[in-house]
Amino acid sequence: MGKTDDRRPGGATRRAFMTSALAGGAALAATGRSWAEGDPLITEIQDWNRYLGDGVDAAPYGMPSAFEADVIRRDVPWLTADPVSSVNFTPLHALDGIITPNGLCFERHHAGTALIDPADYRLMINGLVDTPLVFTMSDLKRFPRENRVYFLECAANSGMEWRGSQLNGCQFTHGMVHCVMYTGVPLRTLLQEAGVRTSGKWLLAEGADASAMTRSIPLEKALDDCLVAFAMNGEALRPEQGYPVRLCVPGWEGNMWVKWLRRLEVGDKPWAQREETSKYTDLLENGIARRHTFLMDVKSVITSPSPQAPVTHGKGPLVITGLAWSGSGTISRVDVSIDGGRNWKTARLDGPSLPKALHRFYLDIEWDGSELLLQSRAMDEKGYIQPTKDELRAARGVNSIYHNNSIQTWQVRQDGEVENVEVS
Repeated sequence: MGKTDDRRPGGATRRAFMTSALAGGAALAATGRSWAEGDPLITEIQDWNRYLGDGVDAAPYGMPSAFEADVIRRDVPWLTADPVSSVNFTPLHALDGIITPNGLCFERHHAGTALIDPADYRLMINGLVDTPLVFTMSDLKRFPRENRVYFLECAANSGMEWRGSQLNGCQFTHGMVHCVMYTGVPLRTLLQEAGVRTSGKWLLAEGADASAMTRSIPLEKALDDCLVAFAMNGEALRPEQGYPVRLCVPGWEGNMWVKWLRRLEVGDKPWAQREETSKYTDLLENGIARRHTFLMDVKSVITSPSPQAPVTHGKGPLVITGLAWSGSGTISRVDVSIDGGRNWKTARLDGPSLPKALHRFYLDIEWDGSELLLQSRAMDEKGYIQPTKDELRAARGVNSIYHNNSIQTWQVRQDGEVENVEVS
């Protein structure tokens, strides 16, 4: 056999190329293994190089790798008396970007998941309208549709933290939020089809589940950006997310995003339903309860490092990342502190910046192995700034479990473990 050409582009020989690469490997040693160490996972043939894998028909609906089996929704059993009326949490600490995979979006049920055949689905519009109407799934899909990326946050997200640090995990303190692309028909299109009377001021949205979930919505909001959605992230809604149809109320508390939507009634005043009187009102320190606190205020959290995502690589480059969102629009800035709020650095926002959606932020630092007190502080396009816990408690007391948008603190210890703490 003749000798193969051992040259690389530019005339360099293979030996010179490898020598140069090995020398450059020293510069990478801080973040990766030096090539000179001869890692057997690189130098030796592995099973995945040696044997054929599964064919294209092995998983007709794609699933995550078995090595990602720990990335799942989790519940806290003692939070509620029964799992049928309960909640589980999005694993924020294990995700990146701004879109939540459909199978990881948190669930909140008041009577379990309703299972509805789309062929049997009906949506009724009645009340103060010119023409009461009933729509089938086929009817809804004939209307012009829109695609919108929105966050959905339960009003009780971070609710256990009002009186102090309670749950040791970002998934549990902040995991009642997700962000997906919804596809559906603008609510105003359906209301215009029925013809809303001038006396109509409010809308009652009712779900088809056994709890008969009902919420009052100002007609102004209903005619603005609400969506009657039948798809999320390009596929049909999941059953636990309201299949076949749910209501989207962008920027407002998740309890209003009625799942398994069956009826919309136009009226001249709010209905004072159970979920807006005995629940989802904010009890203040003086005993007076705030009602109709619809908006989800500006908020953020560092997702990694966090208690479920400790630092395992030791000293050196460290990526601090998290999420920020606001029901008032887009996030304009996120500051990050590594010393409990004494000093702040502006984080880098990366990815789409969409109104009423999650925003991803990053701060890249060199960690020297000393203790960190990590905090993030978001500001939205309206100029609202995320408050400290002390500021929020001074304004509203500690009797509520709803609308806690205060700054979260994670303590990173010298061994890389992370704990939920508070600083004053």
